[in-house]
Amino acid sequence: MSLIVFQQPSLYSVKAIAILDNDGERILAKYYDETFPSVKEQRAFEKNLFNKTHRANAEIIMLDGLTCVYRSNVDLFFYVMGGSHENELILVSVLNCLYDSISHMLRKNVEKRTLIDHLDGVMLAVDEIIDGGIILEADPHAVAQRVALRMDDIPLAEQTVVQHITNKIQGSSKVLQSAKEQIKWSLLK
Repeated sequence: MSLIVFQQPSLYSVKAIAILDNDGERILAKYYDETFPSVKEQRAFEKNLFNKTHRANAEIIMLDGLTCVYRSNVDLFFYVMGGSHENELILVSVLNCLYDSISHMLRKNVEKRTLIDHLDGVMLAVDEIIDGGIILEADPHAVAQRVALRMDDIPLAEQTVVQHITNKIQGSSKVLQSAKEQIKWSLLK
């Protein structure tokens, strides 16, 4: 009699997400475990994945012990990777949520140039959908709404610039004030 071993269910369903251009170059990639610990290994995997999928008509591939679901549009390829025993339907729901959220955010203009112009929002969408490999949201409208709310605030990059300019102005003001005091004291002597 053989012993059947069942895989324990886990919340950590997603191992990685990647968006590649039509040359197989990385636009965005997030890895949630140590399957590919170095950037070099990640890029090699992505190149291999792209080579196996860019001409295929399928939506799923098993590669290097991972279940990879993917979707292409114009000049972009969207990938969601999970473990070899992961339910493909769960991975496809994440993929659809990612694509539909981005499509909604970019007003159905899902192409490389537009995606790069809105990369900060795309990164927020990925973070809204998955956190550390755990699927948080599968509704693309909810994701797009949350991203829009977060984008209404001053974006992090601009906030840093604004804070930097403010600090420079305040620093210049302090230098100016110090110079005024030194001149005043030198005149009083």
